[in-house]
Parts: sequence; C-alpha cells; structure tokens
Amino acid sequence: MGLSAGLAACGQTDDGGMPQTAPPAAAALAAAPAPAAGSTQGQVAPTEARTVLVMGDSLSAAYNLAAEQGWVALLDTRLRTEAPGFRMVNASISGETTAGGASRIDAALAEHRPALVVIELGANDGLRGLPLEESRANLERMVKASKAAGAEVLVVGMRLPPNYGPDYTEGFFAMFGEIAQAEGVAHLPFLLEPIAFDEAAFQGDRLHPTAEAQPVLADHVWTALGPMLAD
Repeated sequence: MGLSAGLAACGQTDDGGMPQTAPPAAAALAAAPAPAAGSTQGQVAPTEARTVLVMGDSLSAAYNLAAEQGWVALLDTRLRTEAPGFRMVNASISGETTAGGASRIDAALAEHRPALVVIELGANDGLRGLPLEESRANLERMVKASKAAGAEVLVVGMRLPPNYGPDYTEGFFAMFGEIAQAEGVAHLPFLLEPIAFDEAAFQGDRLHPTAEAQPVLADHVWTALGPMLAD
C-alpha cells in the first residue's frame, strides 16, 4: 500500500494533520541520493537580499526532480514578487537525519548568515525508529543555534505510520510542535498535509512528491513562511 492510499483508508485526524498508515519501505527516504553536485535551488538573488535557509531532507531537496521543480525553488521565484528583499538557499540533503542537520547547522549559519531558518528534518529519524529524545535534542540544538545567530525559525513537522506503536508515532508528531512552542518559534505541523490523500501526488516510490505536487507544497509552506517575511 502506498503512502497516500493508506492515509485515505485510515481517515483524517482531528488536528488536521496526516492520519497514519502502513509504511513504505523504511529505507526509501533514508537511502534517497543527494542532488547532483553543483545543483542549486532557484535563481541567485541580489547579494543584498536576506537569506531564508532551508535545512531539510529529500522532501525539500527535490528528490528525483530537477532542482527548479522543487518547492524551495518555487518559493524562491515567488519571493521576487511578494518578498523581493529575500532569497531562498536550499541546504537540504537527501537522506539527512536530525543528527546530520545538527552537525551542519553552525557552518551553514556562518556561511549564509540567514534571516530565517526553515528546519524540515526528522522523517529519516522516525523511519529508523531512533529514540525521540535524540531527535528532540538535535532539533532543539538547531533551533537554539539559529536563534543565537539572530535568525527567525520555522519548524516543519512530519507524521509516521502506525506500526512503530502509538506512543512513538504520537510522540514523534507532537515533538515538533512542542519544540516550537518551547522555543517561541513558528511551526508548520505537517509538510505533506495538502497532498496526503492523493496517490497521484507521489512518485513511484509512493513516498516522494511529484513535480506536479511541488506547487501545492510551496503554497502550503507559504502559509507559515509568508507572514514571517512581512515582519
């Protein structure tokens, strides 16, 4: 059973997030290859533009798509008309875990000096069944480092299938919101929420969104990101 098909069979949760289903192969997201060396997301903005840095995994790295088709690149294009003082920089890596993100955050902050950091990590931790306290500590480290560098933060959440047990899956989903609330930062509960029930929105692996689904994801992320850029 694919991701979207299983979700539709389970029904939607009360909080508007994604219901849970039997998982696709757990290794699919973790084993996804990184984009080709030298690839970029979107067009280079003027040097005076403020940076929105995205730290994510294959769901943000335009897995199996041209870089310009991904939701990050699409938002970079949108910034030119709706927030021309900003540009997107995509530091996402397919297969990335929260530990990998935590190990890279200081260098990424020093290099890009972002005004805002979007953290979309945790799916690979969850699919591997890693202890929630480890994932939480890594995400907290990334949020705290970003705030210390003077950046605003948007934490993007994820959901897991039910076969990891209700305590783990519910704790995993709640973790993102709890971190955001504790740290006083913005929170988008579930990246894939608007396409979760649409089987056609996923690639053949039934895990990664198609090119056609990327504009929907871009619009979804914009609901949280856009107001932050207007501040």
